[in-house]
Amino acid sequence: MSSRDQVKASHILIKHQGSRRKASWKDPEGKIIMTITREAAVEQLKSIREDIVSGKANFEEVATRVSDCSSAKRGGDLGPFGRGQMQKPFEEATYALNVGDISDIVETDSGVHIIKRTA
Repeated sequence: MSSRDQVKASHILIKHQGSRRKASWKDPEGKIIMTITREAAVEQLKSIREDIVSGKANFEEVATRVSDCSSAKRGGDLGPFGRGQMQKPFEEATYALNVGDISDIVETDSGVHIIKRTA
């Protein structure tokens, strides 16, 4: 796949009781994740998104602190990817964004995300 067919994105993932894998680098045994409802995860992410969009918070800094994905160590950076490499809702949301845009809440089997398209 050529690089022009790929996108690059960062994301913030919040896992919850309904997530496929209830563990993360922050919560290796999933004890906290198992107590978080989907609704609570969505509300937390909505608040985070508002802070980022309003300029009160920096996407990469928040990702490093809050995201349940191991990409948190890179400020949420997932690197380049093409079609078919991510879960469908995540892929579709990322391709629909313009570079620099931040998505609304995107739900996948992994949890709930906000996505920032970076290339």
